Amino acid sequence: MSDNPAENAKVENVEPPEVELTASALSEIESTWLVVAKNRRVNRDWEALMQRHPENTRRCYEDLCTAPTTRQPGRVCPLKGKLYQGAWEYEVTKGDRVFYVPNQEQLKIVVYYAGKHPNSAPKP
Repeated sequence: MSDNPAENAKVENVEPPEVELTASALSEIESTWLVVAKNRRVNRDWEALMQRHPENTRRCYEDLCTAPTTRQPGRVCPLKGKLYQGAWEYEVTKGDRVFYVPNQEQLKIVVYYAGKHPNSAPKP
């Protein structure tokens, strides 16, 4: 860090890099896709979701690792509209959602929201 406060402010505003989604109890899953959280906040929210609904979260993680772009009526679907280009929604429970963007070339899923069902879908 420098002594210049403006430079320090720039560093603090940088979003942390992607982190692998916490899934220690789920490590035995045969994974085709790498599942990462957009940042530490999303990973923390994912961990809270795992605490509240472990079975449903496990099923979600398995689906993200194996077939994230397979539609499941009422459970998994792509979002519509220009703002949500490429984003998908996973209904973990009636009141909890996971929003993510799959990258087919890298076989990587970036989870950008995990938690209570928001009034409007968050943007990736």
